[in-house]
Amino acid sequence: MNRPRSVLVVDDDAHILEVLEMRLTSMGFAVTATVDAEAALAALGTRGFDAALFDLRMDPIDGIALTRAAHARQPRLPVLIMTAHGTIENAVEAIKEGAFDFLTKPFVTEELRGKLARAVADRRWARDRNLLRTVGETLASAASMDRVLSAVAEGTMEATETERTVVFLRESDRLVPKASAGTSSTPLDRLAPAAEAAIARRDSVTMGGAEGRATLAVPLMVAGTPEGALVVENPSHVVATDDDLDLLRVFASQGAVALGNARELSRLRSGALAALGRVASQVAHELNNPLGGLALYARLLEDRFKTAGDEEGVQLTHKVGRAVKHLADLVTDITAYGRPPELKREPTSLNALIEECLSLVQDRVVDKEIRVVSKLAPDVGTVLADARELKKVLLNLFVNALEAMEPHGTLTIRTQRADERTIEASVEDTGCGIDDETRARMFDLFFTTKANGTGLGMPIARSVVDRHGGRLDIDSEPGVGTRVRIELPRQ
Repeated sequence: MNRPRSVLVVDDDAHILEVLEMRLTSMGFAVTATVDAEAALAALGTRGFDAALFDLRMDPIDGIALTRAAHARQPRLPVLIMTAHGTIENAVEAIKEGAFDFLTKPFVTEELRGKLARAVADRRWARDRNLLRTVGETLASAASMDRVLSAVAEGTMEATETERTVVFLRESDRLVPKASAGTSSTPLDRLAPAAEAAIARRDSVTMGGAEGRATLAVPLMVAGTPEGALVVENPSHVVATDDDLDLLRVFASQGAVALGNARELSRLRSGALAALGRVASQVAHELNNPLGGLALYARLLEDRFKTAGDEEGVQLTHKVGRAVKHLADLVTDITAYGRPPELKREPTSLNALIEECLSLVQDRVVDKEIRVVSKLAPDVGTVLADARELKKVLLNLFVNALEAMEPHGTLTIRTQRADERTIEASVEDTGCGIDDETRARMFDLFFTTKANGTGLGMPIARSVVDRHGGRLDIDSEPGVGTRVRIELPRQ
């Protein structure tokens, strides 16, 4: 954005320093001027500058030594060396040591203006190239969409020097902030109108905001359709240039590519999993009757061994019975995924359902001495849901969290209103966490990291939440813990 560029000027001649400060200020630069090289180095250690002008002949630190020290603190700082004794040798030596250019005293105003402008522009474009490369590498690394969108938000904020950047995506009939960078007192939902306007126009828009602030929004176009917007916020007196707008469009295009890739992958994966689920369901159906027979035979054998007083036989048939039950449970889960039951929706208190499910895992909580932190907001309202199906989801999440933790861990359950139309519930543990590769496969059918797992719990959980018109997401950090978040529409 069009803020004054900051310039650090160091010259041991106070008169020249004063003249330079006046000229640069009149050109629109924000000037920090000093005769003391040590003071200049202290300033370089605490704040960034867009360019610097150093006198060549100074004592005890000359301009070239000061350039080296400055680059140790700010490697990309463009430095112009000034001298009244301009020679080719001096110029070559200064540039070898990393100076951007060379100025001869007395200064010609247009030369001073032109070289400073080139220095600032060169630094900015070098930085922007690095930021774009970072976003591109994140995108090419097949990182999750959340990581790419976070890189887009952070890169946009740094490149355009805005106070805040937010990426909004359209989900159902509302805009949701998916990534943000920077700080501002403005609530994120106050920036949504600018995003809506950019989506409606399919082009960039500028809007005034509260408390003397302005927002600029650019749509994220996926296959010709606006699916979200990249929004930046700044004080209203800061004017966006054409270069800023071009940069916003480039970063928005990166976000759109990430969104398009994620949706295509989800479509392909959903189709494959649905087909696999149908096949597995048919196989499960064929296994039901034989498994029922095996369970009956195991019970009959166990009774006979008990009558005969054969304890070893009793133990053996008991193991067979447990194995059959495990297979029967697996068949039930496969059938539930491949042929999910019709939802029987009725007004349901999510808080009450959570408390009921917590009571069902209380023995596990006590056995591992887990600390349970329950933060259930009393005003969340109800959801129109099939309580039986949602209970399966919550129990699965609670059991997963408890199994992931060592004794004395902490399980935190929260509910809150995400907005007027959505209830959010989260289950957070202090367990081992999940790496990115594992997290990317958490919803793949039959994928599991547990020795006795079926790989069906999380696919079924997401399927249930999806059928309720909600969403289920996972955030995790190895060695720290995992948070599973569910959003459901309020009644």
